[in-house]
Amino acid sequence: MIRRAVLFACFALLAACNEPSTPPVDGAVALDATALDAGPLDAGPEPDAGPLDAGRDASTLDAGTDAGPVDAGPPVEGTISGSCDEIDTELLDPMAFRFENEITFPVRLMESDLEHFQEGTRQVLSDGTVGGSSVYSEAMSFEVLARCEGATLLASEPFIRYMDESGTRTDLLVEIEGSRVGVSVTRAVHFPRADPYPLSEAQRLLMRKLEDIQESTANVDARDRWVKQILHVMAYAPMHADMFRMAWEMTPVEMRGDTILLVTVTNGEDEFIYDNEL
Repeated sequence: MIRRAVLFACFALLAACNEPSTPPVDGAVALDATALDAGPLDAGPEPDAGPLDAGRDASTLDAGTDAGPVDAGPPVEGTISGSCDEIDTELLDPMAFRFENEITFPVRLMESDLEHFQEGTRQVLSDGTVGGSSVYSEAMSFEVLARCEGATLLASEPFIRYMDESGTRTDLLVEIEGSRVGVSVTRAVHFPRADPYPLSEAQRLLMRKLEDIQESTANVDARDRWVKQILHVMAYAPMHADMFRMAWEMTPVEMRGDTILLVTVTNGEDEFIYDNEL
């Protein structure tokens, strides 16, 4: 009897082993038992970047870093200081006025440097003068007036029209604040250049230029007539400006007329203005 019970149990176990497995519920996914509780994948320890390679320049790590503006060097066209942007209502005032400023040239100019100057300045140099050797002083006069007073060039010396073409002329015709202005340019310098500048020499030059201004104003053609003139003195050194200031103050009011005196002291590599060549 016992033997029969054992045989029956073995037969039941064998039948259970051969029965097909129960299919998954419709829509469910049969899971692999090996993936039931695997948890997040272990990517292993994060690699240590370590210190910067000592052979690399840290400044090369970020190619987009702004290295700042490129140094273009000193302004070859000169830097202006002193009276600037002040000539406006004086143009229509019947009185005379005086202004002083400076221009400093940090490097010796070459022909290729002229591209940095005002277009009108280059035009004056291109047009030249009616005789004389003052084209660079006239060009630098316009440069100062353009940058300081917003002047535009209407005509350089050869192209200003006069009733008597053989009469006294002025050097530039410009427009400032909507008014036509004549500009007579001169240089306060003598030789040797480093020697003291005599007051008597400043007085002679000033009186001669004031007379020229009166004559050219009377001679200019109506098509180019100006409201008044600027006497622009390019002074070799501060002592030259000092002497011109004293000479101006000693000049009778009626001789000054309605002239605007502008004295510009030139500094640095300014010899080209007085030598009239680069």
